[in-house]
Amino acid sequence: MAWPVRRGAAMSGRAGRVAVVTGAARGIGAATVLALAERGWAVLAVDQAADDPALPYPLGTKQELDAVVARAASYAGEPGRVRQAVVDVRDLAGLRAAVAEARDRWGGLDAAIAAAGVIAGGAPLWEVPEDRERAVLDVDLGGVVNLARAAIPALLHRPPPRSGRFLAVASAAATRGLPKLAAYCAAKAGVAGLIRALGAELGGTGVTANAVSPGSTDTGILAESARLYGLSGAAEFAAQQPEHRLLRPAEIAAVLAFLAGPDSSAMTGAVIPVDGGLAL
Repeated sequence: MAWPVRRGAAMSGRAGRVAVVTGAARGIGAATVLALAERGWAVLAVDQAADDPALPYPLGTKQELDAVVARAASYAGEPGRVRQAVVDVRDLAGLRAAVAEARDRWGGLDAAIAAAGVIAGGAPLWEVPEDRERAVLDVDLGGVVNLARAAIPALLHRPPPRSGRFLAVASAAATRGLPKLAAYCAAKAGVAGLIRALGAELGGTGVTANAVSPGSTDTGILAESARLYGLSGAAEFAAQQPEHRLLRPAEIAAVLAFLAGPDSSAMTGAVIPVDGGLAL
């Protein structure tokens, strides 16, 4: 995958802000790493960087993760400001080690962004193989819970006044009943509920929790969704959005980058539609 080279991007937030981003090898996670690096952040890009034997489609690779990190480092303009960690989000100990690495390397943590996700289905819930269903629930919801457990204590470790941000990628599927994708809908609805609860629990700390809810975005998950529905390709999903096009991962990442910064301080417990009008 190629990304446009950007030059002279404006910095946002205070100097030295640090983020951990999961699902960083491709899609929305990769775009978020790039968006943050472009804005001057130090970023630890986290991905499993391997296929899952329970899932019938390819996931992000180590080569893709390497390419994202190399491109983001060129945006950051400073050696060592973007690093990678190969960690499965189902591995809580691995995520805790990644967060510790970011803190040790850059002095703290200001944002944790849970963008890792997978999809499976293509049949009624009771006919979907249990291992595929479990992979969706454990990555798409369990991975967000694990990142919260690993990262929120680090966000709270910053001295007051804090501006820590815990962010997640939900989906329009959180509020729509999509046939043959029941586990995915359940996981994303769980993410939305988790974010609302974390917003309440973090009240008054200076750390906030928010999510974005993308519509049909040009990612590997959407391509697999098209296959599960027997469509000719992901482009067929464009017609269901008032924008009549697929969204670009960079469009979702731009909103996440805003939410990660200090200017989003009045927002917490929110699930922001970035869906081309799909929820209308």
